[in-house]
Amino acid sequence: MPLEGKVAVVTGSSRGIGRSIALELGQNGASVVINYNQNEEAAKEVAAKIISTGSKAKIFKADVSKFNEAQDLIQYAIKEFEDLHILVNNAGTTRDGLIMTMSERDWDFVIETNLKSTFNCSRAAVRHMLRRRYGRIITITSVSGQMGNAGQTNYSASKAGQIGFTKALAREVASRNITVNAVAPGFIETDLTGSLPEDLKAELTDLIPLGRVGKPEEIAKAVAYLASDDAAYMTGHVLTLDGGMAMF
Repeated sequence: MPLEGKVAVVTGSSRGIGRSIALELGQNGASVVINYNQNEEAAKEVAAKIISTGSKAKIFKADVSKFNEAQDLIQYAIKEFEDLHILVNNAGTTRDGLIMTMSERDWDFVIETNLKSTFNCSRAAVRHMLRRRYGRIITITSVSGQMGNAGQTNYSASKAGQIGFTKALAREVASRNITVNAVAPGFIETDLTGSLPEDLKAELTDLIPLGRVGKPEEIAKAVAYLASDDAAYMTGHVLTLDGGMAMF
């Protein structure tokens, strides 16, 4: 149980990649706070699964794009479990469209949900981690932030921003034994991608050298590694998990 005794917060973890991350951390021994914004029943289901493995879990409703709600989430975790070791910035959304037709509202919504939430939660968590001289901050970015994607200027900008944020914060807190890394998934099998037209999914799969879409569990295992002491010498790194889709 490499994460036994550790406390983790995973934002946006009632479904999709966040759900798999929360379950993986729990299976590795961590106590997990499952953050959700809308689907309380799904969050309860994730918590129940973690508890069934012998780990502890709580749920907390918060829109982490809002500064005060993100602060409340982090303070809740510290109060309930008396510590905080791991923060996973996973909450995210898309509002796709070509730049010519993209509304200011859609731009702001994606930037605030994806990028500002990363700042909000990290700022709150770092204050505690600096005092205890230990921490793991892991942000779920995207290959879209590395290579860009037509029709996603807002999403690609938010994900590229997360990468820059990760590298800058890693330099700020490294002396206090806090590592800050990111995972950049490619085309992953989730509810969001499952709703895409079949011809588009086939077209995207053709761009992947390994010839298949990724699984949320594969992202979760990478996050669990970065959260563990096995990754203590890795910081400021972006771990790309995309089946070879974006090679640099």
